[in-house]
Amino acid sequence: MTVRSVLIVGGGFTGLTAAIALRQRGVEKVTLVERAPAWARVGHGVTLQGNALKVFKELGVVDEILAKGFPEEGGIDLFFQDGRVMMHQNTPRTGGEDLPPTMGALRADVHEVLLKRAESLGVEIRLGTELQSFENHGDQASTLLSDGTTEFWDLVIIAEGIKSQTRPKLGITQDRQPTGLGIWRAVTTRLPHMTGGIAFPFGGDGTGAFKVGYTPVSDTHCYIFVICPPERVDNGLADWQEVKRLMEDYHGDFDYLRESINEDTFLNFQQIEWIMVPAPWHKGRVIALGEVVHAVPPLIAQGAAQCVEDSLILAEYVTQEGDLEEQFQAFYERRIPRIQGVVDASMQLAEWERNPGTPGADPGRVMAEALLALVPPA
Repeated sequence: MTVRSVLIVGGGFTGLTAAIALRQRGVEKVTLVERAPAWARVGHGVTLQGNALKVFKELGVVDEILAKGFPEEGGIDLFFQDGRVMMHQNTPRTGGEDLPPTMGALRADVHEVLLKRAESLGVEIRLGTELQSFENHGDQASTLLSDGTTEFWDLVIIAEGIKSQTRPKLGITQDRQPTGLGIWRAVTTRLPHMTGGIAFPFGGDGTGAFKVGYTPVSDTHCYIFVICPPERVDNGLADWQEVKRLMEDYHGDFDYLRESINEDTFLNFQQIEWIMVPAPWHKGRVIALGEVVHAVPPLIAQGAAQCVEDSLILAEYVTQEGDLEEQFQAFYERRIPRIQGVVDASMQLAEWERNPGTPGADPGRVMAEALLALVPPA
């Protein structure tokens, strides 16, 4: 085995998946540090495609995650903004025939399942702790943490997300960039017949939503996403009123969703950024994974899936016998073409969403082709 001690920096899906996969494969010491002083049950929904569920199956948690959310078997409807159905689109089974094509869940529920699994396997978790610096020493790397401790590791994994402060310390010059899009997210009620949909405008004055969609997360609730311009307009409206304004030209099922939003609805707004870093993602024995090095607009729901695939596959390589540098190179050769396809499709969709009514725009086709390309195993 190439590594026997690993430090993981970041306690999201990427970091926890890496921790679980490494312990499952016999790594003796796995420590995860997370800057947050406590885990918080806040946030929104997440769409998990079949290839993410396949990773969770490898981790031994897929049944628990499926029970926490809403597995989808029937595909998704694409709508015109007036409520007419544009087309029905089946979701490719990117995780294999034995798993649902996709599912919706609350992000906090999925995180809790992964955290419980990591703790049960003996992963040491230190909250309120950050990586200050690292140094490579041939067959080990040392880290200085914010609690003042210096320790030595066979491998350090950086899983801090797109806002990583460690990324430039790895010699990576790329930084996150704006996509020209923003997103509002909310969790609210739905009607029984509403099993997933996305509505697209054609033309418009640019003051409303570029796209509105929803994914069920339970038998009674769904996760709504509203894609819009990247700046929160200072128009005197409260957040819930602003989201309703953005949705006011979307009808059919979206009338119900819009009217379900009120002053008590938990809402989150952020600008959507992206990054795609070419190899290498490492410096010595310190390597970055997930959204530290690849993050895209959430337009084909592959962000989480690509992150957890990273973690599982890296664990496969570094728990074999061999040279770590060669294992990193094999990892890049396997991962980057697959991730690049997701990035290319997502950025094409982002361009069309910034420019509704673009001649020749065909988001349904691009979404379907991108997912079909992910059906072969990672």
